[in-house]
Amino acid sequence: MIKKKSRVPGVMITQFVEELPEGMSTPDFTRKPIAVTIKEGKPTIFRAIIIGNPTPDVTWFRNNGEIDEDNYIITFDKSSGEHQLQIPNVISDQADTYKCIARNEYGTALVTATLNVIEGQVHCIPEIDEKFWDLLISADKKDYEKICAQYGVTDFRRMLNKLSEKKEEREKEQERKKMQILCNLKPVELRDDGNAEFELEMSLKDPTSKIFLYKVPCMRNDLVKHGLKQVGKKFVFSINGVNPEDAGLYQVVVDGVNIFSTDLKSIIEFLVKIQDVHAEEREDAVFECVVSQPVSKITWMGNSKPLEQGEKFDILVSEDMLIHTLVIKDCFPLDKGIYSANVGMTSCNVGVYFTSGLSDVTAIIGTDAELVCKLNTKDCEGVWYKEDDLCIVKDGTYRKLIVKNCKEEDAGKYKYEADGQIVSCLKTSPYISLDPPRINAEDLEVYEKPVTIKTGKEASFRVSFIGREPMKIQWFHEGEELIEDSHTKIERSNTDTRLVLTKCNRKISGEIKVKIKNECGVAEVITTLLVLDKPTPPLGPVDVIEGSSTLIEFKWRPPKDNGGLPITNYILERQQIGRNSWKKLGKIGPEPKYRDTDVDHGRKYCYHIRAGTKAYPGSPSKPTIVSAFKDCINLAWNAPSNTGGTDLFGYNVEKRKNGSNRWDQVNPPNQFIKVKDVVEGFQYEFRVSAVNISGAGEPSTPSEFVIARDPKKPPGKVIDLKVTDSTYTTLSLGWTKPIEEEGVQDEAKGYFVELRPAEDPEWSRCNSSPIIVTSYTIMGLKSMAMYWVRVMATNEGGDGEAQELDNYIIAMPPPVRPTLTDRKIKNFMIMKAGNSVRVNFNFVASPLPRITWLKDSLPVGKNVTVSNSDTSSQLIIPSAERHDTGIYTLIMKNLAGQESTSVEIRVTDEPKPPGPVDLEENVSGTVTVSWDASPDEKKDDRLHYMITKRDSVKRTWQIVADHLFNNKYTIINIMPGRQYYFRVYAKNDMGESKPSDALPQMDIVESKDCCFETSPTFTVPLKTHRSPDGYECYMSCAVTGDPKPHVTWYRNSISLNTNTNYYITNTCGVCSMVILKVSSKDSGKYSVSAENNLGRVECSTKLMPSD
Repeated sequence: MIKKKSRVPGVMITQFVEELPEGMSTPDFTRKPIAVTIKEGKPTIFRAIIIGNPTPDVTWFRNNGEIDEDNYIITFDKSSGEHQLQIPNVISDQADTYKCIARNEYGTALVTATLNVIEGQVHCIPEIDEKFWDLLISADKKDYEKICAQYGVTDFRRMLNKLSEKKEEREKEQERKKMQILCNLKPVELRDDGNAEFELEMSLKDPTSKIFLYKVPCMRNDLVKHGLKQVGKKFVFSINGVNPEDAGLYQVVVDGVNIFSTDLKSIIEFLVKIQDVHAEEREDAVFECVVSQPVSKITWMGNSKPLEQGEKFDILVSEDMLIHTLVIKDCFPLDKGIYSANVGMTSCNVGVYFTSGLSDVTAIIGTDAELVCKLNTKDCEGVWYKEDDLCIVKDGTYRKLIVKNCKEEDAGKYKYEADGQIVSCLKTSPYISLDPPRINAEDLEVYEKPVTIKTGKEASFRVSFIGREPMKIQWFHEGEELIEDSHTKIERSNTDTRLVLTKCNRKISGEIKVKIKNECGVAEVITTLLVLDKPTPPLGPVDVIEGSSTLIEFKWRPPKDNGGLPITNYILERQQIGRNSWKKLGKIGPEPKYRDTDVDHGRKYCYHIRAGTKAYPGSPSKPTIVSAFKDCINLAWNAPSNTGGTDLFGYNVEKRKNGSNRWDQVNPPNQFIKVKDVVEGFQYEFRVSAVNISGAGEPSTPSEFVIARDPKKPPGKVIDLKVTDSTYTTLSLGWTKPIEEEGVQDEAKGYFVELRPAEDPEWSRCNSSPIIVTSYTIMGLKSMAMYWVRVMATNEGGDGEAQELDNYIIAMPPPVRPTLTDRKIKNFMIMKAGNSVRVNFNFVASPLPRITWLKDSLPVGKNVTVSNSDTSSQLIIPSAERHDTGIYTLIMKNLAGQESTSVEIRVTDEPKPPGPVDLEENVSGTVTVSWDASPDEKKDDRLHYMITKRDSVKRTWQIVADHLFNNKYTIINIMPGRQYYFRVYAKNDMGESKPSDALPQMDIVESKDCCFETSPTFTVPLKTHRSPDGYECYMSCAVTGDPKPHVTWYRNSISLNTNTNYYITNTCGVCSMVILKVSSKDSGKYSVSAENNLGRVECSTKLMPSD
């Protein structure tokens, strides 16, 4: 006998057999009888619902007394599966403990319930039905009078007292069950769509409480007919497609406590339905029907529109209000159509109409869905509307639509149209709610048997499944969830999960379960893990059964742990006291006792006892694939080193398809086997286990996967092998796959790239395993080294012929002429003396160019640092001085070409002020200012002067002249009678100096009339210029004369005044010419002539451009 647990508390189950046959089960209660406390004279019922296969026999008993037919009624409702023990009139002697026993050939289930009887006279109306009180408890006070009238109750005072007692009893029962009714008890109501529903708000302390819906009289258990929807604390109970048989009292019971009752009134039926009428034009047509209950008015419909009493229609009702008539006056063809009579939710029609509509259908993905409707006649054709892959069945008045192998896209609204009548339903989308986890059938079959391993080995469990994501995957051992650690590894994906247990010992043996859950359901797989080990030593003490001069018989207790297998032998050794040697007595069988008759009188003996289980052989070596064909695969392996102490009988070879969990046995006779049970194109792996007298040992490590197909021919040469890119350390190759030729060369499955330095005759392989793409990049090359490269295709038939490049390859990028990459290149820099100078140019070039820096066409000095990289060159002067001024040129040259660029660096400092200033008035209205040169004039050829003045009237300093390269200047427009002050500044590229030391002043007096006319004179002549190519050249001189002389510029005696390539100005006697971009064609002699009516003068210079 085996005791089992039931899901319903208080149920005791006894199982008669160790293992139940497939599909069989012991009895169990899904609803058990509950204890009842009731007053004497009241009726009561014990209810029970029982399951089991085969169907159990149910018997009711009392502890003290018998259950006789006079006082008890035992019933069984097949539609609901409910067993009842009814006591119509409870008396005090019936207070007892009642038992309900369910029995079949595999076991029994027992449950008890107590009946407590309160003695005394009950002041109530004896003929009132119990459902009267259920209705009152759940009804509003305004409905009390109507319910009392329905059940014929006139004593309202006693009724209210009794009702208070009933409510108090129910509240106590609810409090005991830890539940609370909140509010909003709404009785059952019929909706316009022909369905009914009622609702209440309820708080359950125990969320696992079971909620039942009962109907008096009984109703059929139909999940489509009745439904429950919970939103928070609100519970809505629905009745779909209400029929006349659905009328009655509905009760909501939670854990055996009646919570709510409501009455669905009986539905009016048509005893005589309207019939088809054929009328001649301009005659009257009459429709007549008879209803089951008096109704003052019914609704008549014509072509889906309500009809009213008027000129066209007469609506008549008999005195008993049971016969209803519709008269259509003066018929015309337009009056033809479908007419119906409607009362409440019941109707009758003439023409084709639906007697049973479509209901919403739910289906699991991959299964079939069936939509069914029923017409009033079978002689009618109709049309189904939706998508394809549909099977339409016509069976009499029934119309069926079968959707084969449901998919997500099959969800939607379906409708059926017959003779203008349409019925539709919304088929619940399987993507939304009906794609529960489903486990691969092969995995379920594999794990029906225990998984057996040896201690210290690894146990692996893999389960494949499908279903809607996301899914929660949990693994359990003996009901406790497994968490990943050093010995437990859990892998999860969208289609499978795997549990790996390493270094297993005996303690981990037990139930292994995987639970896969999503929002649509739960799937589980349960298997058993058995870890085998050596048995522990036998237990003492050893008891001597018999001891004499000729024999010794003794016994012992078996080992505490047999290692997972039955004990097959005990192994004994004997030692005679006084001797050192032990004598082996051999294996004595599985019984824990021994009778030793080979003893000598007077001798003492000591025994060693060891328990033994089956000695299995070790695992052979990993099988190797000798050859493979489309219908045969040849394997070979080595025998195990441990044979288990006996000769090997042979080997078991097992094969497994890629992606499957199941191993199928091949059973070879020797160590070399041809496996013929294979299917062409499938991948297989194999494992081998040795067999001795104890059985098969541990299987070997699985072989590599092999495809069942005939040997292939090696592929041909790759096509169009070329270099796609290269650097100093890498080389990128590309090619096209070889052409297939049947029987000559098969398709390439991969490629090998091989490399050989020019000085080495040996080829080395760049990739250890074949690559499947037709490109490869070789890494780690030696810069500028020469290499030979080749590529060969490969497949299962071997390597094809190698394809080499036509020439050797140098490890370098493709040749590129040096090119500057800077967007803006500086060609002039001014730096303050003492600061560092840094000039950087970025470039691209291949191979790396030879880089040279020059200063004024000569190599740079030792104080200049040059730093080069693969993409840039940098010049640094740590502490620049004035002598570092010059034009610096960068020259880059490689085998692809040459590039150069120059930058002028001017190193200077803030200028020192000029010397003392002298003033001289040689001509009236003018002042000639002269000064001593600044000490920096000789060091800086770009140093010039600026003169400012301030008179006694304006008192602000004004610039009189700027960019003066001489030390003398004549200022004009001097007003007589004012006092003037003058300052002279030295200026260069860094800025201007402090003013001259003194502030010379001059008082200008009225001058006498005189002649100021003079011939032209050059106060500042032209200087010689050396300018680099591409830079501008600025020439200037100063000339005086009165009248103002006409100035002309010449180059090699050719006038330049009208040449637009030269910018010529003449401001206050300062004559300037600018050449914007000097080139070699601008070299030559430049001269300036100044001429007036008193004479002509000329000065000249030379321009020598430099590279």
